[in-house]
Amino acid sequence: MTATSVESTTAGAASAAPSPVDQVTLTIENHVATVVIDRQHVLNAVDGTAQARLNEIWAQLEQDTDVRAVVITGAGTRAFCVGADMSASAVDKTGLEYWAGLDPNGFGGLSLRTSLDVPVIARVNGYALGGGMEIVLGADIVVAAENARFGLTEPRVGRLALDGGIHQLVRRIPYTQAMGMLLTGRKADAAEMQSMGLVNEVVPAEELDAAVQRWVDQVLACAPTSVRAVKQMVTQTQHLAAKEARGLRLPALMAALDSEDSAEGVRAFQEKRPPVWPGR
Repeated sequence: MTATSVESTTAGAASAAPSPVDQVTLTIENHVATVVIDRQHVLNAVDGTAQARLNEIWAQLEQDTDVRAVVITGAGTRAFCVGADMSASAVDKTGLEYWAGLDPNGFGGLSLRTSLDVPVIARVNGYALGGGMEIVLGADIVVAAENARFGLTEPRVGRLALDGGIHQLVRRIPYTQAMGMLLTGRKADAAEMQSMGLVNEVVPAEELDAAVQRWVDQVLACAPTSVRAVKQMVTQTQHLAAKEARGLRLPALMAALDSEDSAEGVRAFQEKRPPVWPGR
């Protein structure tokens, strides 16, 4: 959950006027899906309609085996996503009402989703607060602009990061670092989050797209069946010891072991050429 602010007060997106641009967009090109939260009038905060659209997008991508990587970002230059729209009707719910109606897939349909076997790269171009930070925690690779700021700021408005923020953060970074953020609701810049291990790369804002593309290219250089297997093995076995996890015959694992990709990879290596992945 999120009820966030960009500054020290709870103003931020709450008082912004409606905008004709109020949507989440999906584009797919060259095996890469790009998801853009485009609600700039509220710093890309998510309302009920945007939440539903994001869930639709993830469900669509789960069924599209031609997609090999996903980039999620926010429109504009100020914000990735500042969480739940404080000007929307959801803010009228009590904490208990919000908790009772939690989306099983988490904030943005992503923060707790375990059924998407495609790698997700978060392109963090500005504020990633509350639910926005939870979306980041639901990604696999995080590339951030130098001006990006991260935080689970819910306690500062009397709420809690219920969509995975609390539980995910203490699993992703050292305990004292996580608790230092969770118990204060403070914001941290991209360099600090990189030092904690949550961000893969930090670049100047003008180099963000190029940096994201480098990560995309590296993912696409790998066999799609192998990448899907890796992600499924990680997401489906986090509760198991490594030896137990190794023994699970997960669908993506079995498909990768008996794939055309596996044969092509060996041939390409032997023939000293780049592989051309069939993706099956």
